[in-house]
Amino acid sequence: MITGATKNKVDDIWQKMWEGGITNPLEVISQLTYLMFMHQLDEREFEAESLETVLGTEQKHIFPKSYTNAAGIEMPGDELRWSRFKDKPAETMYHTVSEFAFPFIKTLGDGSAFTRSMESATFGIPTPKTLQRAVDGIDALFENYVDDISDLGDLYEYMLSKLNTAGTNGQFRTPKHVRDMMVRFIDPKPGQLICDPAMGTAGFLISAAEHLRVRHESDMTQADWDCYAGANGAAPQFTGFEIDQTMLRISAMNLMLHGADMPDVRYLDSISKNNTVRSKFDCILANPPFTGSVDAEDIDNSLKAIVDSKQTELLFVALFLRMLKMGGRCACIVPNGVLFRTNSKAYRQLRQELVDNQKLEAIVYMPSGVFKPYSGVSTAILVFTRTDAGGTDDVWLYNMEGDGFTLDDKRDPDEKHDDIPDILARWENLEAESERARTDKSFLVPRQEIVDNDYDFSFNKYTETVYERVEYPPTEEILADLEAINQRIANGLEELKAMLGDGHDA
Repeated sequence: MITGATKNKVDDIWQKMWEGGITNPLEVISQLTYLMFMHQLDEREFEAESLETVLGTEQKHIFPKSYTNAAGIEMPGDELRWSRFKDKPAETMYHTVSEFAFPFIKTLGDGSAFTRSMESATFGIPTPKTLQRAVDGIDALFENYVDDISDLGDLYEYMLSKLNTAGTNGQFRTPKHVRDMMVRFIDPKPGQLICDPAMGTAGFLISAAEHLRVRHESDMTQADWDCYAGANGAAPQFTGFEIDQTMLRISAMNLMLHGADMPDVRYLDSISKNNTVRSKFDCILANPPFTGSVDAEDIDNSLKAIVDSKQTELLFVALFLRMLKMGGRCACIVPNGVLFRTNSKAYRQLRQELVDNQKLEAIVYMPSGVFKPYSGVSTAILVFTRTDAGGTDDVWLYNMEGDGFTLDDKRDPDEKHDDIPDILARWENLEAESERARTDKSFLVPRQEIVDNDYDFSFNKYTETVYERVEYPPTEEILADLEAINQRIANGLEELKAMLGDGHDA
């Protein structure tokens, strides 16, 4: 999550682009994103150079020794780096970026999902002066305002919010700390295939990639690293589907910055008949669109078999079950209506599917402010395993009251109200949760109790509320106390009048 100072700097850069003649907000976002990507590529190159110095072994580099553009003109590869062109005169910088650096980044990945997503991308900054202002602003942004933006998604999402379109289709970015918590629930392992069928800017895939590096980097084999990068013919570890072309580019850039050079990210409507993926993934992490419905004729029959509905929030959960391998696990976010709605039999049908035919493991209820300022919708996290043969035993419920940030539009840090450390500690020791009382924030609920409650997942169905009896004094005593207070006020006013009168006479 980015700070107010960072937002102000982005606003300043945006204004300079606007003054430079780029009046289409979407074009401003695209051009700034390309420049930010160039900046981060140079940072990755610096990291490779540092490792070479420390380890004394050659590392994989991003920039070639020389680059020849479409016109057949050659330029040294170092000249394409941000740190080389950022201080050059405006005209020289413009020539380098427009004719060499931008065409070069479009070729990264050599036929990968990234290059496919960049095929239609164009360099749209009209003048050298505008480019120089943008480059100076971005350089200052990364140097002075942001400690570490290895994930372009937060910056992109803030820029997108300026269009007042974020969340209009039920799509909004999941905060990083929530994504990281959900990844911990699933705990993906090296070599496992991970998917987000509602990818956005690839935040969940990036959190999974970071988790693998932190937990398993030292014990990953070459085959594991090939899978991670999608290299040497290995099946790509990271897969994502998205129906917004701009976000598809951002996701490809994001994953490349995290070493996943050849992810399988595609332009695809996940719940349409065009998505034929079945029983492929070990892990699914997602925050699918919450609102809207789709044309019944475009819904694949395999989804209708699980839940007979046109509602996207139900169809996506059914899709996750279809795309998981047997034994594959999912952590996904759903709106609270999925947990208890009964006005449509499809909602109960999905809940019964998770309890009776799959293994429902946990429900974490999140406060309504988690997705502000984009939305105040109340949500929950479902954690389940595909079994197609049941297996639900005790379901762990946790009522999260705070996520470490205020629950208003500002979303300022609020360490006093952060349940996430407690959630993760309890998740890793679920046996102890059997001793918890129903008055606590978390506890285990037997499967049969959920069945007896007609598959209602509402937290209030299972918690116990303790009412404290408060004894009040008789009415006569309260009235007598009020009269005494009024008399003291009257006496005080009389004394004040007397004092003022004495002063006037003097």
